[in-house]
Amino acid sequence: MSEPAQQQKNGHLVIIGGHEDRKHDMEILSRFVELSGGKDANIVVITAASTVPDDMWSMYDDAFGNLGVERRSHLELSSRQEANSEEFVRQVAEADGIFMTGGDQKRLLALLGGTALDAEMHIALKTRGATIGGTSAGASAMSGHMLAQGRVELHPEKGSVSLAAGLGLLQRVVIDQHFSERQRLSRLLTVVAQNPYLQGIGIDEDTALVVERGVGIEVLGQGAVTIVDGRTMITNVADIKDRDTPELIDVRLHLLPAGSSYRLPTDATAPGKGLPLPLLDFLEHVTKRNPIQ
Repeated sequence: MSEPAQQQKNGHLVIIGGHEDRKHDMEILSRFVELSGGKDANIVVITAASTVPDDMWSMYDDAFGNLGVERRSHLELSSRQEANSEEFVRQVAEADGIFMTGGDQKRLLALLGGTALDAEMHIALKTRGATIGGTSAGASAMSGHMLAQGRVELHPEKGSVSLAAGLGLLQRVVIDQHFSERQRLSRLLTVVAQNPYLQGIGIDEDTALVVERGVGIEVLGQGAVTIVDGRTMITNVADIKDRDTPELIDVRLHLLPAGSSYRLPTDATAPGKGLPLPLLDFLEHVTKRNPIQ
């Protein structure tokens, strides 16, 4: 009798809005461990976004240890030379779960972007079906277009937010974190107004958007995920001055509270199976099996 075929691993992204519970029920981190393979998983923590990497590692060392993970290690990245080294690439190549901590996403990309380690993370997700998690800055860095800086107060303001290149694990989206707690809807609307090609994803604290490539999404934690879609938008943003507030007409907003779960339809003759078309478009987009870059 032949051996049963090994179940295909699609690869997961666990995109966390920051300040996830690391001491009590740890719902989000528990799910990250489960998707990585459970207590026997080999988990690597990348602290490159932080200026206090040892302190950051200590928090996650304790958290993953309390979840029963024995094979956990700190990848303390301090230079691009290290990110191109065989030893660091090997650590990621052998990891079942790769976790990027918070800090400054610009710092993270300056050290990691375009390196051999970056390329190995894409292989891990898209070829080996590993799980990649990121919180706060580590979440923002996952998309191809990354929020670099900008603060918006009450209304969207042209020119007040800038983007930079991210890791590209997701394409045609931009991710913002600490979303409701720091009242960042205006900031995300500003991004979408100036870049309607992108869909905005805002993730609350202690909340995660989990993406299974080619399959679907789920929302975990205590808050919600906000999706801003400007593809049908009418706006005068091209004609106004910097720092002016644009008109934004027919911007679509989806709110997915914790517990929401959507899977792509498997029956091509019934597209959506009742899903609204804009949400189906979003699902198809964020779960797309992008090739390794």
